Amino acid sequence: MKDKILLVDGHSILNRAFYGLPDLTNAEGLHTNAIYGFLTMLFKVMDEEKPDYLTVAFDVSAKTFRHEMFKEYKGTRKPMADELREQVPIMKEVLTAMGITIIEKEGLEADDILGTLSVKCESQDFDVVILSGDRDLLQLATKRVKIRIPKTSKGKTEVYTYYDEDVVAQYHVTPDEFIDVKALMGDSSDNIPGVPSIGEKTATKIIVEYKSIENAYAHIEELKPPRAANALKEHYDLATLSKELATIEKNGDFPFELSEAKLENIFTKEAYEWFQKLEFKNLFSKFEEEDKENSHDINLKVVEDKKKALEIFDAAKKVPLVGFALKENYGISLCYNEQTYVILGDYKDEVEKLFSSPTQIGAFQIKDISKELVIHTSSNLFDGIIAAYLMNPLKNDYTYKDVAREQLNLMLDEMEPQKDLGYEAYTAFHSQPILEANLKQSNMYELFTNLEMPLVLTLDRMEKAGVMVDAKELEEYGNELQKSISLLETDIYKEAGEEFNINSPKQLGVVLFENLGLPHGKKTKTGYSTAADVLEKLAKEFPIVDKILEYRQLTKLKSTYADGLAHFIGTDGRIHGKFHQTITATGRLSSTEPNLQNIPIRMELGRRIRKVFKAKEDYVFVDADYSQIELRILAVLSKDENLIKAYQDQSDIHRITASNVFNVPFDEVTPLQRRNAKAVNFGIVYGISSFGLSQDLSITRKEAETYIENYFKTYPGIKKFLDTQVEQAKENGYVTTLYHRRRPVPELSSSNYMQRSFGERVAMNAPIQGTAADIMKMAMNQVSDELEKQNLKSKLVLQVHDELLIETHKDEVQKVKEILVNHMEKVVDLSVPLEIDIHVGENWYEAK
Repeated sequence: MKDKILLVDGHSILNRAFYGLPDLTNAEGLHTNAIYGFLTMLFKVMDEEKPDYLTVAFDVSAKTFRHEMFKEYKGTRKPMADELREQVPIMKEVLTAMGITIIEKEGLEADDILGTLSVKCESQDFDVVILSGDRDLLQLATKRVKIRIPKTSKGKTEVYTYYDEDVVAQYHVTPDEFIDVKALMGDSSDNIPGVPSIGEKTATKIIVEYKSIENAYAHIEELKPPRAANALKEHYDLATLSKELATIEKNGDFPFELSEAKLENIFTKEAYEWFQKLEFKNLFSKFEEEDKENSHDINLKVVEDKKKALEIFDAAKKVPLVGFALKENYGISLCYNEQTYVILGDYKDEVEKLFSSPTQIGAFQIKDISKELVIHTSSNLFDGIIAAYLMNPLKNDYTYKDVAREQLNLMLDEMEPQKDLGYEAYTAFHSQPILEANLKQSNMYELFTNLEMPLVLTLDRMEKAGVMVDAKELEEYGNELQKSISLLETDIYKEAGEEFNINSPKQLGVVLFENLGLPHGKKTKTGYSTAADVLEKLAKEFPIVDKILEYRQLTKLKSTYADGLAHFIGTDGRIHGKFHQTITATGRLSSTEPNLQNIPIRMELGRRIRKVFKAKEDYVFVDADYSQIELRILAVLSKDENLIKAYQDQSDIHRITASNVFNVPFDEVTPLQRRNAKAVNFGIVYGISSFGLSQDLSITRKEAETYIENYFKTYPGIKKFLDTQVEQAKENGYVTTLYHRRRPVPELSSSNYMQRSFGERVAMNAPIQGTAADIMKMAMNQVSDELEKQNLKSKLVLQVHDELLIETHKDEVQKVKEILVNHMEKVVDLSVPLEIDIHVGENWYEAK
């Protein structure tokens, strides 16, 4: 069998991968889709071809010209996207780490290098495979040189194969003649001018008949069609120039030692580290087992003897740190003193004693562990998932294996449960010092220990307590919604003049924009857009659209809440939802099973869902809601004197803003002006643009610009603060809250204007929203702890954004109110006062 060499067109494959795959970024915000696509394509072809040698050729720049005289023909090639450009040097480093030979030479394009190598290797009796996304390389095909070109269709990529005979079969010309076809038709993206008025079909027909441009020109008088003959006659010099440009160099001068391209094991330790950094989990299986574990020896012992197990627990209470993992039905795992144990049997009491000892417990998802245990303090707990989330809040699906990979260079595949349990404890133990050091270096250790870890126990109490839901009233609410939905359906059909599927965007688009002839229809590949922003512009003028929007709201209410909530009611009549502290990038909590953060409150029928949430017998709900907390935080962070004074004087912020923005005396501000000023106040917090404000207030963009300008004149410190946040985010790559929580802003480095604009809004808002989230978490911890400390019957059961809900015994209402005031309003000392609104009711609706 002859030796085989695989030659790869580096920029070409990167470019194809970049545009063929959705955008991917790693934890550091580095774009990785081109690298990932390149590697998967390379591995696919390597598996199929099994080459003995491998070389990747790159252009020194995006593309060079083969001769100075051709510089005037610059074509219309688009500049390389920034997100692709940043991946090129990383790609080269990854290939170098894999021991793969890279060749690039000033003055030579990659295809010149490939052309030269293909001739040289074929002459040395090698089989040659060239991988490229560029059809130009087909001119290199011979009986021994195979061209592989990936093509994507309907989301699936196939790699097509071309020897010389395949080129003839596909394009009706030989590889050499293929050059002439390209020269005639031209390629603006490849800086080849071609002959005006001659396309691919005509170019192919000419070369099939005359074999070359020169011969076609020699028979110019008989050349058909006449238009092509005239074009070639007039632009023959352009044709010959194009041919020279299209011809790949086969005798390039650059150093190359074939022995250096010999393939060894490309899945090296250095390559593995790159794959970890780039987060290419799907490619980890390429590495050999001994490389995966990277010298981490778990030293696992399975313990079934009770006496031995108790000795292990006793010893664990005397060491500084223990890695801990628990899996129901599979045992308990402890790691300390470089030894990992999996203990079989029921040792709940011993575990609780361990958690109450001075030993620091490193573990993952401690809130889930606490479901099986009674844990009284978080002071000795270290949750590696929460620590990893703080370091990278853009990633919200951490597992212990992610931490093992990122912190220990330890790649773990699926394994049997006991071994998996052991590795979890092992990872918890060994990653804890690294994560702690990272938190301290980034100034987030106090945030972790004083806020996030205590919150684990607070959320655990809330989940265990749950909230009662009246199933019968929920069913009645659903029936009422269905009646309203049916009436709306009838009205919509009547106004449309026909029945159709209102839930089908395609059918709805046809009815609105074709049958009824409504304006502003935007046709897409799948039909007219019926997105909310499109319909909202039409709702005021066309009643049918307003009814369709209401129909959508009601059907969502019914499916998500009236029907959806029923699935989550437990046997005790209560919903025990899950609260998550590692999901949002800003630090806000989120909830699932069900999601109670998104209960609609703008429409009365939506607010009424809160009536089904009831306090149990002899209890009421006490609801406390922060008043304008984000605006108050904006005042604190911006240090704007006017806004701070307004809050210190307990003035009506929205009326003050209206007075200044609309240039009217304070006492003459109308309710509409105050509402508009309120929209400006809260819009500024979210980095609203003049366009966004104009849409919200139904005013012209110029009016919106004037509002914003007047706003910043009123509060000059805010403008300075927001601008500074964007500048710092660009410089540091992240912004921080008042309590040092970081929010990375990789969007600011995007070449896409919309992405950069989004990044600017994030940079402005994240410190405000994140600080509000931090303060709310502090308040939750203090309120929950105080309820426990005073041994009250009342329990914290829900948190939604700026609101806390306490299921309160009727005898404890006054105490609970005092606790809420003391620990929400006085949780932190700021330059402006925090205020809460407190309401009491039998159900959540009444308490709100």
